[in-house]
Amino acid sequence: MACTKQHRYDPQYNDLPVDQGGAGRHRCAGCAYEKGYADGRARKEQLTLDLDLLPESQAGTVRHKSPHAAYAAGYLEGVRDSYK
Repeated sequence: MACTKQHRYDPQYNDLPVDQGGAGRHRCAGCAYEKGYADGRARKEQLTLDLDLLPESQAGTVRHKSPHAAYAAGYLEGVRDSYK
């Protein structure tokens, strides 16, 4: 399945590290960020990122970006927002 969400073109992903190999190849960094954000808002203490569950994306600013880094950034932002 391919991601069709607009976050694929969000410039916030420009600064993520490039990932063109391994398990994260072609997985949507935007979807990884959203999962991390939701886990952070919930302040989950047992974190799981199953890359096989993320849709693929070859479009926009998420192209070849690290889903691991995106998840971590989302988690941090989610935890910060959980205190507001």
